[in-house]
Amino acid sequence: MPKRSGLLGKLTRAFWLQVGLITLAAILGVFLAKLMIEERLVKNAILEEADYFWKYYFGDDEFNLPDTKNLTGYFDPNLLPPIIQDELPTKPGFYEFSDLSNRLVLHISRQQQETLYLVYYRGQVDALVLYYGLFPLLVALTILYLTLWLAYRYSRRTISPLTRLANHINEIDLGKKDLSLTLEDPGFHGNDEIQILADALSRLGGRLNAFITRERNFTRNASHEFRTPLTVINIAADMMLIENRLSQKSRTSLLKIKRAVYDMEGLTEVFLMLAREDTGSMTQHEVDVNQVVRDQIERSEILKQGKDVEIHLNEHSQLNLWAPETVVAVLIGNLIRNAILYTERGEVRIDIEDRQLSIIDSGPGIPQSSIKRIFEPFHRAAGDNDSGFGIGLTIVKRLCDRFHWDIEVSSEGGQGTSFKLKFNHQ
Repeated sequence: MPKRSGLLGKLTRAFWLQVGLITLAAILGVFLAKLMIEERLVKNAILEEADYFWKYYFGDDEFNLPDTKNLTGYFDPNLLPPIIQDELPTKPGFYEFSDLSNRLVLHISRQQQETLYLVYYRGQVDALVLYYGLFPLLVALTILYLTLWLAYRYSRRTISPLTRLANHINEIDLGKKDLSLTLEDPGFHGNDEIQILADALSRLGGRLNAFITRERNFTRNASHEFRTPLTVINIAADMMLIENRLSQKSRTSLLKIKRAVYDMEGLTEVFLMLAREDTGSMTQHEVDVNQVVRDQIERSEILKQGKDVEIHLNEHSQLNLWAPETVVAVLIGNLIRNAILYTERGEVRIDIEDRQLSIIDSGPGIPQSSIKRIFEPFHRAAGDNDSGFGIGLTIVKRLCDRFHWDIEVSSEGGQGTSFKLKFNHQ
C-alpha cells in the first residue's frame, strides 16, 4: 500500500503520534511514581518507625516490637523469614529480598548493642500502587483518547472538502475541448474558505479554457498558414536559380534563402508537434530509422553547397523504433543539419548501431565551457557562424525528454563533435 502523503495522511500520522506520546508519558509517570513511593515514602516510613521504636524502647523495656500487616520487627535473627536468614547482612542499612511469593525490604539498625530488624512486606503496597495508579491512568487516558479522536474526526471533516476539491481537479480530462471547472459539490458550501477556493479555481478554469482554445486555434491555423508562404518562397527561389544570368553572389544569396526556408519548414513542424500536450495522441508505428537517416541526408544535400563536406553513412545494424515517424525525422534531421552547418570542410559520419545512433562531425568542436549550455535556447558558443537559429539542439533535447530517449554529447575544440542517441525505452 503506498504511503499516504496528503493532508489526511499527515493528520492520521499526527493523531497516532500523539496517542503514542501520551501513552508513553502515562506509563513513565506511573513507573516514576512507583519508584518514588518505593524509594522515598516506604523507606522514610521505615526509618521513622525505627526511630520511634528506639525512642520509646530504652525508656520502657516492655515496649513492643512493631507488628503490623506490612511491617514486623525482630531482635532475634533466627525468627526472620528463611529467605533473609540465608543471606543475612551484617551491616546496618536497607536490603531487598524476593522469591516467588514475597518481595521484602529489610532495614537493620543498631543502638546500645541492640540490633533491630524491620521487615517490610511490599507486595500489597505494590498492588495498591498499581491499583490506585492504573485506575486513574485508565480514566485519564480514556478521556484523552476520546478527546483526540473527536478532534481527529473533526479535522478530517474540516479538510475533506479540500480533498474532494483536489479529486475534482485531478479528474479533469486534458483531452477534452472544454476544460472549464464546474465545482458544484454541496460539501463546499458549508465551508466559506473552501467555497472561495472552489470559486477561484472555477474562474481559473474558465481562463485556462479560453487560453487553450486560442492556443489550439493558433496551432491549427499555423499548420497551414506558415507552410504556404514558405512553399511560395522556396518555389520562387528554385525558379530564380534556373536563370543563367545570375551572378555568383546572387546565386549564393538564393541558396541561403533556400537553406532558411528548409530550416523554417522543419522548425514549424517540430514547434507544432511540441505544442501538443498529449504525446500519446500522435500516431505511432514501427519506424525504419535507417531509411529516415537516408531521407534526411538527401534533404540536407542543399546545405552542403559551397562547402567541402562529405557525408558517410555506416549502417552496422538495422534499427527500428516504435514511435511517431515525424518525431524521429525531426530529431535526426536537426542533428544532421546541425553537423553540416558547423562543418566547413571534412566529413560528417553517421553510425547506425543496435539501439543507438551516432552523428560525428569534423567541425571546430565545442569549447568545454559551452558543452553544458548547448541545449539552452539561442545559446551560441564563441566563434559560431551565423548559420541556424540557435534552437536546433534545444528542440532535440525536448524531443528526447518527451520520449525518454538519452542523448550524449562529447567534443573538444578543433576536433569535432559527437552526438549519440540511445533509444533505450522501447
